[in-house]
Amino acid sequence: MVYYSQGSPQDDLSSQDMKNALAAAFHKMGNRERVLILPPDFTRFHSRAGELTEQSWEILGDRVKDIMPALGTHVPMKADQISRMFGRVPASLFREHRWREDVVTLGEVPSSFMEEVSEGKLHYTWPAQVNRLLAEGGHDLILSIGQVVPHEVIGMANYTKNVFVGTGGAEAIHKSHFLGAVYGMERIMGVADTPVRKVLNYGADHFAKHFPLVYVLTVIGPRDDGSLAVRGLYIGDDDECYLLAAALAKEVNFNQLTAPLKKCVVYLDPEEFHSTWLGNKAVYRTRMAMADGGELIILAPGVSEFGEDRAIDGLIRKYGYRGTDHTLALVEREKDLAENLSAAAHLIHGSSEGRFSITYCPGGLTREETEGAGFGYADPTEMMKKYDPKILKDGYNSVEGEEIFYISNPALGLWASQR
Repeated sequence: MVYYSQGSPQDDLSSQDMKNALAAAFHKMGNRERVLILPPDFTRFHSRAGELTEQSWEILGDRVKDIMPALGTHVPMKADQISRMFGRVPASLFREHRWREDVVTLGEVPSSFMEEVSEGKLHYTWPAQVNRLLAEGGHDLILSIGQVVPHEVIGMANYTKNVFVGTGGAEAIHKSHFLGAVYGMERIMGVADTPVRKVLNYGADHFAKHFPLVYVLTVIGPRDDGSLAVRGLYIGDDDECYLLAAALAKEVNFNQLTAPLKKCVVYLDPEEFHSTWLGNKAVYRTRMAMADGGELIILAPGVSEFGEDRAIDGLIRKYGYRGTDHTLALVEREKDLAENLSAAAHLIHGSSEGRFSITYCPGGLTREETEGAGFGYADPTEMMKKYDPKILKDGYNSVEGEEIFYISNPALGLWASQR
C-alpha cells in the first residue's frame, strides 16, 4: 500500500511538507507502539533521511524505541555525525549494526534462482540476513528511510537494499555485491529491476513478509543554483512505492551527455568521503560517460584509506583495482578474496577496465599507496589549486584553456554519454 506519493522533476518539497506527509502516513497506518527506524548513515547525509528521522521521532515520541543506521559494511557513525545528521534525536536511541556478528538468517534464496538471474554465471545460494534487532526486537513498525538514486550494485539504491544489505550480514553482502559485478555494472546502473534487486525482493517476499516494514523514500535533485531539492517523497510498504520513486530518480538523477568526456574532474567532500570504498562513486557514476583514452581526476582531500573495514582495506591494498578479468582470476585462486566477494566486486567496480585513466588526489594516502592500488597519483594541494571546487561549477568549465567536466558530488547522480 502507498500511504503517500508526491513527486516530479519540478517539485520542491519543504521540511513542513515532509513532516505533514509523515503525519498523514502514520495516521493511515494506525496505532504503533514500538517503532524501529532504519535510516542511512552519514555517507547519505544529503538524502534528507536524517531530517525525516528527526521528524518521525517528533511525531511518534517515546514510541520510537530504537534507531539503527543501516551501515552495511561502513564504519559506525561518530557522535558528532549523529548529532549533525539527526538533530535533536536522543543519542541513547541509536544502535550500531555489526555486520559480521549481529545477524540472523531468515532463509535462503535457492541456487536455481541465482543461476537464473545471473544468466548462469553464479551457482551459490543467497542468505536473507538481517540484524537480529529486526527479527527479535518485537517492533510493530520498522520504518526504513532513505534516498532512491542510481546505484552501481543494485541499479537504484534503497527499498529492500536498506534492509538486506544495510542491516545484512557478511555473506549476504558479499554475495549480492558479487552478483552485481559479474552481471555488469553498465547493465545495472539506473535500472529499477535488476538481478540483485530480484534476489533481495525474493528474500523480502519469502522470508520477511511478517516484518512490519514501511519505506520512506526521497528523490533528491539539484536546483538551478546548485543547491538540493526534495523532488519526491514516497511512503509505502510494497513495490509500487519503490517503483514510483525509481521512475522519478531516473528522470532527476540520470544525466545524459551528448558526447563522451575527455577530462572529468570529480570532487569528494572530505566530510563525506574518507575512503576509496566510498569515494569510488567518482568512478562508478562517471564510467559510462568517459571517453576511451580520457582522464578522470578525483579530488579527494579527505581520503586516507581504501576500505571502511580493516580486512577489506587490506585486500584492496593487496590486490588493487585492475579490472574484471584480473579480479575474477584472483577469486578463483586466492582464498582470502573468495571469502570476501564484496571486496572483489568493489575492485571490479573501481576499475576503468583500462579504457581511461584514473588519477586520484588523496589527502591521506601516499603516492606509493595510491599507485600500488592501481590508480594514478597527483598531489592534492596542487590539483585543488588548479581545479578549485570553490570556483568550478557543475558541468563544463574551461581551466587554463582546456575544457573539463566538473562534478561536485558523484553520489547525487549518474552520468552517461551517447556513443
